[in-house]
Amino acid sequence: MIDIGFYSFIVSIILAVYIVISSFLGSKKESFLYIETARRSFYVICFFITVSSFVLLHALVTRNFQVEYIANYTSRTLPMFYTVAAFWAGQEGSLLFWTWLLAIGGAVVAWNTRHEFTKKRYIPYTYAIIAITDIFFLILMIFATNPFKLLNFMPPDGAGLNPLLQNPGMTWHPPTLFLGYAAYTFPFAYAAGALLSGELDNSWIKDIRRWNIFAWFFLTIGIVLGGEWAYEVLGWGGYWAWDPVENSSFIPWLSASALLHSVMMQERRGMMKIWNMILAMITFNLCIFGTFITRTGFISSVHSFGQSKLGPFFIIFMLFVLIGFMILVIWRKNKLKSENEIESFLSKESMFLFATIILVCICFATLWGTAFPLVSELIKGIKITVGQEFFNRVTIPQFLLLFTFMGICPLIAWRKASKLNLQKNFIIPVILFIITAVVLFIFKIYLIYAVLAFSLCVFVLSVITTEFYRGTIAYASATGKNYFSSFFAIIKKNKRRYGGYIVHIGIVLIFFGVTGSSAFVTEKEVPLKPGMSEALGHYVLRYDDLTYENTPHKEIVAAKISVFKDGKPYKILYPEKNFYRNREQPATEVAIMSTITHDLYVILGGYERDKSASFKFLINPLVIWMWIGTIVVSIGCIIALWPDKKYAAA
Repeated sequence: MIDIGFYSFIVSIILAVYIVISSFLGSKKESFLYIETARRSFYVICFFITVSSFVLLHALVTRNFQVEYIANYTSRTLPMFYTVAAFWAGQEGSLLFWTWLLAIGGAVVAWNTRHEFTKKRYIPYTYAIIAITDIFFLILMIFATNPFKLLNFMPPDGAGLNPLLQNPGMTWHPPTLFLGYAAYTFPFAYAAGALLSGELDNSWIKDIRRWNIFAWFFLTIGIVLGGEWAYEVLGWGGYWAWDPVENSSFIPWLSASALLHSVMMQERRGMMKIWNMILAMITFNLCIFGTFITRTGFISSVHSFGQSKLGPFFIIFMLFVLIGFMILVIWRKNKLKSENEIESFLSKESMFLFATIILVCICFATLWGTAFPLVSELIKGIKITVGQEFFNRVTIPQFLLLFTFMGICPLIAWRKASKLNLQKNFIIPVILFIITAVVLFIFKIYLIYAVLAFSLCVFVLSVITTEFYRGTIAYASATGKNYFSSFFAIIKKNKRRYGGYIVHIGIVLIFFGVTGSSAFVTEKEVPLKPGMSEALGHYVLRYDDLTYENTPHKEIVAAKISVFKDGKPYKILYPEKNFYRNREQPATEVAIMSTITHDLYVILGGYERDKSASFKFLINPLVIWMWIGTIVVSIGCIIALWPDKKYAAA
């Protein structure tokens, strides 16, 4: 059965090569048959990659340890929940999962374009670009990192899953991140297809709109879930450390956010055509770069898979994409000229332009800091890493500026805004900004970036609230409906606009949580014996006992911490150390008590036979608002993605 999985790769790569050849020939000869067979081949590739995926899943759940991948990432005592999640735990399985998502996406594109490929000349070229990406990943699995590689013996047991991966986050974080990565293939493919065909009107922009939002949505969710996982598992009290692998997903998110905003200028004003093309390519290439960092071990990270032989494959493919795409852009530059120019500094076009430039600048700064160890090794022969201080110093001012434009943009007109319009629209948000800053100073919050960040959050929220208010009032006046019905009606009538505003509200809440939890942390590290207490903020934490529990899979050492608030029992927390079979290093299981204003975060450090132990206690303000903000972002994306009735009927 294992052979079926591998030979499915062979069939798939043959079909992918056929799609490339047939799509180009069909376009040149204007042959319906060539293009139609290429389109239908995506369904067959999807079938065979699905077969390969289920073969690996079957090997996982049946614990076939003769498969090297299964032996490396599972064991007999590993719970089935994590055994299935081991599909994407290692290099070989995660690349198969990436390819599976890509194959499903290719089939979706084939289905969605079944009535369009004869009308839009760029569609066959889009098929070819998707197939070339399929070929790249299939080459990796056939020649470099085969998930079905067999050992020459049957081990009695496997090594088991890394303890850090044995968390519910393993079920959600990698799949959502990979889904975002894979989905950005399709905006890139449409852009490259448009360049190859020379059909460079706004059709391809409209075709990628839902792919763009869909991919951004899952990339966002994947990043936040990764932060939550790190917060719960790594046991250091934070959720983001500017680690290279963390950055590897954040970098394409930044360029993708720029693309989301800049395409609106092309749709509305026929501007930024070359910019949009390049952003589509850069975002795709940065997704590949993120996979390169994680899979090759070129840059050290707590998340990486270690050294592998995949590096040259990724570098060649990224260069192929970059050079090939830029040649196409230069070739078609005369057809990519803007139809209009920015008429005024005080216009929506200017605000969009500034916002996208800032996003690209943050993207480049993060990329530079992440890749600097590679650059320093090439120049000096040693890897020099860049710390958190660099990233914070460079990105925080830019994020503050970005939030300023986020607040200005919704209330400013296209082409040119009048002074009267600016005064009318911004007087209340500006007053609220000033009041917030003054109140924060009154409460003795003097950290400048935190004051600016909180004040900007209020500024942006007031602007978005004003937009909802005006839209609701106008609709109610025009239709005679009540305000409640009108509020939901304006969202339904313009899902993209108001869904985008809701996304912005979610981003503001995330920013609010990030600011509070990074600027105002309170922490203590203390050694305690059973019965001893320690005060932290409004709480008193009493260490009661240390217990031991053995299971077939691990040994659990748990401390009982009684939490008192205002002298009354409030909560009992159980921070743990877990010792897994066949693993030398223990895994920390932190205890977290979340409230609307802060998290109480307890870490068990070392301990002795007499049950004396060391603890780290933290109060992390406003963390929960990051998770609430992510839910709001999800709601906004779903609204923006929700099809109109006429679209659904089509």
